[in-house]
Amino acid sequence: MITTVYSGGRKVDVLVKGFTVKTDQGINSGGEASAPDPFTLFLSSLAACAGVYVQSFCLQRQIPTEGITVNMDWDYDQTIKQITKFKIDINVPAEFPEKYDNAVSAAASQCAVKRHLKENIVSEVKVVRVS
Repeated sequence: MITTVYSGGRKVDVLVKGFTVKTDQGINSGGEASAPDPFTLFLSSLAACAGVYVQSFCLQRQIPTEGITVNMDWDYDQTIKQITKFKIDINVPAEFPEKYDNAVSAAASQCAVKRHLKENIVSEVKVVRVS
């Protein structure tokens, strides 16, 4: 279960597994920009997930992760107001074994968050009255 609570202004805190994830809207949206907005957290979860899969790939093969970074960018279509493409770059040091380039890319592509980006996932939203 994930719960959201309101902490003033345009801030929404997310309570999950004993952690509090803070969000806020940007200045242009009436917030204080004191924390990432929810959409930025969504994008961050994709990048973090790819990073976890790259890390696991390296750890399983005893490849040092020092110097490895994962960068994510995206194409945004203003006409439909949606992201149309995610682009992930796995930056590796020169000594990273070249024989693993395709395999580590494939590992990052298996990210569980990315695999859930499907239109056929059902979303149910309802109002529940509490007393």
